[in-house]
Amino acid sequence: MTRYVWDSKTFTFKDRKTGEPMKIDHPGAICAPMVMRDIPEYRSPIDGKPITSRSARREDLKRNDCVEVDPPKRPRGFKNPRFAKRHGLPLY
Repeated sequence: MTRYVWDSKTFTFKDRKTGEPMKIDHPGAICAPMVMRDIPEYRSPIDGKPITSRSARREDLKRNDCVEVDPPKRPRGFKNPRFAKRHGLPLY
């Protein structure tokens, strides 16, 4: 994901690494960065150290040779077989 910083001289967002201005797909469109709030503080289940931010979480995962895993997603479909059959929909 590209990260942008605000350039107060030109009043634009610029790519943090390259310095190129943020691309605007539609001229005149309002472009704003997405802001993600930080994660709540917790203790690492591996070594018990406090994790206070996303960067601390990444460091903890790297230090303990772990990888982040997304929770499993439910398959798409319907539980009720009669409803699914009547409407021609998939079961899961």
